[in-house]
Amino acid sequence: MGVKRYELNEAQWQRIAPLLPGKVGDPGRSAADNRLFVNGVLWVLRSGAFWQHLPERYGKWKSVHARFSRWAKAGVWERVFAELIKDRDNQYLMLDTTLVRVLQQAACGKGGPRDQALGRSRGGLTTKVHMLCDTLGRPLRFMLSAGQRHDNLAAKALLDGFQAEAVLADRAYDNNDLWQTIAAMNAAAVIPSTRSRKVAIPHDTAIYRHRNRIERCFNKLKHFRRFATRYDRKASHFLAFVHIAAIAIWLR
Repeated sequence: MGVKRYELNEAQWQRIAPLLPGKVGDPGRSAADNRLFVNGVLWVLRSGAFWQHLPERYGKWKSVHARFSRWAKAGVWERVFAELIKDRDNQYLMLDTTLVRVLQQAACGKGGPRDQALGRSRGGLTTKVHMLCDTLGRPLRFMLSAGQRHDNLAAKALLDGFQAEAVLADRAYDNNDLWQTIAAMNAAAVIPSTRSRKVAIPHDTAIYRHRNRIERCFNKLKHFRRFATRYDRKASHFLAFVHIAAIAIWLR
């Protein structure tokens, strides 16, 4: 039987299978259906459908959703992602953000929007996804914040622990604190100056052309509908979907 739409092929599955819980020898019950489960989650991520519309071939939707929630809470998706990015290209690091529209249902429920990276901006109810990419435009780290928060607030945390020859970002990231952080990394800051800066700081325009790769990465991620639109009330669930979309990009 051929690979169905949105599903992992054999080579892709073999790359992540050893990284998932439920293998023989792992604590707890062994999982014989990890591949079916992951493909079911990918179907929801890519299609943007509600969980209850999950095709029957993936099992009962409530069971799949409950398992997805457990893995999200346990950080399974982040750990798989962390293993895949060990093969990164660190010549350049790139910073950028994107706004994701949040469905009204995601702001409902006990506790409301508090601490769930929900906020209001010009686009209405939104979540901001902050991302760090490598030279090839592959995602390395994500952070979420309310949509009205400034891009700069996550920049230092995104860079923490990474090394590069240069850090690329648009002029929204031009501030002295970030320049000092990049200098402490022994990296060059390739960031255009804002118009409000009295004396513009020159940047390497040839290297800066590479920055479009992080924009292209966001475009690829937004092909996954549950990345492009936030359906999830819990930030941890939405962040899990963000990491699964990034995993899919690294498996290409």
